[in-house]
Amino acid sequence: MGNNILKGKKGIIFGALDNSSIAWKTAERVYDEGGKFILTNAPVSIRMGSINDLAKKTNSEVIPADASNLEDLENLINATTNKFGGKLDFVLHSIGMSVNVRKGKHYTDLNYEWLKKGWDVSAVSFHKLMQSLFKLDAMNQWGSIVALTYIAAQRTFPNYNDMADNKAYLESIARSFGYFFGKEKNVRVNTISQSPTLTTAGKGVKGLDDFIKYADLTSPLGNATAEDCADLTVSLFSDYTKRVTLQNIFNDGGFSSVGVSQEIIDKLNSK
Repeated sequence: MGNNILKGKKGIIFGALDNSSIAWKTAERVYDEGGKFILTNAPVSIRMGSINDLAKKTNSEVIPADASNLEDLENLINATTNKFGGKLDFVLHSIGMSVNVRKGKHYTDLNYEWLKKGWDVSAVSFHKLMQSLFKLDAMNQWGSIVALTYIAAQRTFPNYNDMADNKAYLESIARSFGYFFGKEKNVRVNTISQSPTLTTAGKGVKGLDDFIKYADLTSPLGNATAEDCADLTVSLFSDYTKRVTLQNIFNDGGFSSVGVSQEIIDKLNSK
């Protein structure tokens, strides 16, 4: 049971695929805290995943939408505001994909058409989403928009490939569009830089298990889980963080501030 800190709030959650998804965990926590929402994903992801099970569990509705398609986004936003009889209080963008990663292309040998597709879906879709919300005046004052990212936007993780570029672009969009959303609409925009997390989408990244082990050994508090990320997202959707905006918040157990941990040194010395 939650504390109803989102009671009366309404929104949209993008990207829930199955019960390993951070968006799925977030939807469960938002529901526990009294929030109501529409679940959405691309039609192909809805067919592949089990989002309808989540909808039943959270008493919500699923509306398919391609987040890279402006018409789909506008239809989704209009359908949501009509359903709830008013503007939105929160939106979660939990979307990311790389065809180059899926196809095993090395960063030094990228397919640029695939790169553009991944960039559009993973990053530009966030701009399209916020532009649609902005033009439709669909967000309540002090509403909150959150997108998920990863520290590879700032540091080099060789196997993260062009997804690192996508996340860097996403974070820039959050700051740039967040400025205007704040000035003109009193709406907050933030990103959460999450620990490497074993989701269905993330399994396509080569060496993800080693990423996770390395981060866990480096982080003083250990890796943040999907549930931890959901809790942080709920706090950003709540009224307790009304003036937190344009921030990239590291939810990573301290990984982002550590150069090397004693555990890593010990492992190197033991070889």
